Amino acid sequence: MSTHASTPADPPTAVVTGASRGFGRAIAAALVAGGHTVIGVARSEPDLRAVQAELGDRFVPVVADATSETVAAQVLDQHRPGLLVLNAGARPPLAALPDQTWETFSRNWQTDTRQAFTWTRQALRLPLAPGSVVVLMSSGAALAGSPLSGGYAGAKAAIRFIRDYAAAESGRTRLDLRFVTVLPKLTPATGLGAAAVAGYAARAGIATDVYTKDLQPVLDPGQLAAAVVTVAADPASAPEYLVSGAGYRAVS
Repeated sequence: MSTHASTPADPPTAVVTGASRGFGRAIAAALVAGGHTVIGVARSEPDLRAVQAELGDRFVPVVADATSETVAAQVLDQHRPGLLVLNAGARPPLAALPDQTWETFSRNWQTDTRQAFTWTRQALRLPLAPGSVVVLMSSGAALAGSPLSGGYAGAKAAIRFIRDYAAAESGRTRLDLRFVTVLPKLTPATGLGAAAVAGYAARAGIATDVYTKDLQPVLDPGQLAAAVVTVAADPASAPEYLVSGAGYRAVS
């Protein structure tokens, strides 16, 4: 009888869209720190190379448009990830409704929602291996609204429905895939969030630091990343989580 002790399997390969900055970069870093190999998808080659220089060989950059069906199909087929984090998104134009056009209003539908739909659809069609996890990044704006961000809140709300539909389809076809939505609250700690905070402060006629006091404790990208890693690793996770600087809780 062999006396060789078995060793735990390596963490599964992960794919993170929008991995070049903000929450996506923080999530990629947390996953690499946990031993995952991370396939990071984003449009900016310089930003992805900077992430690779920071994280090392376990971060594999893929310079591509995350809304592309071809890219989603090729990446998932080649790497067969056990974890897929759908984080890519566009910075919404900050303007009140009368100052929006349909093109600006729909920007986040064409990026945030489209990439969530595209990769989730492909995860079901391939399909990913049983036990795989798909984390879809939504926003606290999907619950509270975001009147200066055009269609941003609606686009993020649609991502919640995509998760619902995918989870139901996985159950119906017995694919054993787990789908979780994460909704981070507004934070000035990312480029997108800082612009939004400045916009809402100006709209209220107060200084940015005064407006930020109402957001305390401020959500840090590292906190968000830690929540995503924890939720993804929990087979008994809730379907959705709201994340703030105070922690994360299931959305009822």
